[in-house]
Amino acid sequence: MNNIFSAADILLPDFDKTSAKQWSVIACDQFTGDPAYWEKTAQEAGNAPSTLHLILPELYLEEPDVKERISAIQSTMQQYLDDGIFREYKNAMIYVERIQSDGILRAGVIGKIDLEAYDYSHGSTSPVRATEATVPERIPPRMRVRAKAKLELPHIMILIDDPDDAAIGTCTAAKSQMQPLYDTELMNGGGSIQGYLMNDAQQAAFLEQLHKIEEKSGELQYAMGDGNHSLATAKACWEVLKEQHPGEDLSNHPARWALVELVNLHSDALQFEAIHRIVTKTDPGQMMMTLIRVLGLSEEPSDQPVTVVRDGEKRELFIHKPTSNLAVGSLQNALDAYLAANKGKIDYIHGTETVERLAAMPDAIGFLLPDMDKRDLFPSVKKDGALPRKTFSMGHAEDKRYYMEARAIQ
Repeated sequence: MNNIFSAADILLPDFDKTSAKQWSVIACDQFTGDPAYWEKTAQEAGNAPSTLHLILPELYLEEPDVKERISAIQSTMQQYLDDGIFREYKNAMIYVERIQSDGILRAGVIGKIDLEAYDYSHGSTSPVRATEATVPERIPPRMRVRAKAKLELPHIMILIDDPDDAAIGTCTAAKSQMQPLYDTELMNGGGSIQGYLMNDAQQAAFLEQLHKIEEKSGELQYAMGDGNHSLATAKACWEVLKEQHPGEDLSNHPARWALVELVNLHSDALQFEAIHRIVTKTDPGQMMMTLIRVLGLSEEPSDQPVTVVRDGEKRELFIHKPTSNLAVGSLQNALDAYLAANKGKIDYIHGTETVERLAAMPDAIGFLLPDMDKRDLFPSVKKDGALPRKTFSMGHAEDKRYYMEARAIQ
């Protein structure tokens, strides 16, 4: 039996002395174009103990004072440890119930994932795998934050393929017997969250079902939901650490693992929404002729539809020469090849109205894609590898994971 996902030594503040609402803030990769959101968050957190003081919102990654911000983060981690604000829960798993902004409950389990079982490189066949292409350039800035950090705080969500809810369902059924750890509203429209400490018997019941799901899933057992680049950063730091200590036994070093939340792909709370494409500063006519030839686009139905938006009109076409298991993958491959040889700028858009507005420009063309059926996620990643970047969005920004638990990694 492997132990890819296991209990961890988890740190939480003493919420009798620390405000859980001020402590918990949203994932650092959200609202990257909205300084007002992070300014409001800073006002709400104030000078109280808060995960805001332990993370670097990506909005500030390119700011001239980024080195000072990183240094302040590392100092604050040490300060919180010295001040004894944390309670440590040894060999712990935490059952989490998040009420999203839409009122739907999302259940998960906090534990640690073995980075030796994870590989984000193209063509990976590891048990833990990226679902979308990892951008290598996004990793070094994050490594500068993590490399000397005493603590990690995860916004990583990893998915399991459990249509019967056999694993996390054991926790839901046993919740009334668990020790409550926190129960708080989340700031800035994030809904609310409750956390419960699982005892040994509850962990065992959960892991028994989880291992059955691992066996049933085959070579791909865990798929990234959110936070892929954060997990990739943890992996990169772990590989550097091994290189710096050749011949040493690091098998039990805390940096070998990363704290994550496991969530069932089939949860009603997880809605996969399409991310559409708009290409501007291009020759729409030439692009369409190329796509018709390369993708075999026609009005004859197939299982890979795409709606072309141009000159104020929409036309549904179908791909008959697919290069991916999904329409978004086939289209993206063709767009990448075309734009590598021709002028044009591609952007990724969540709303159809924005695509329609932008595609009305004379040098623009838009492509509306169908929502991805989440049941296709595991089969598609198994068949094609990591999907193209911006394949799907998993819920609204406010419903992304908020930081709560921490773990020592030094």
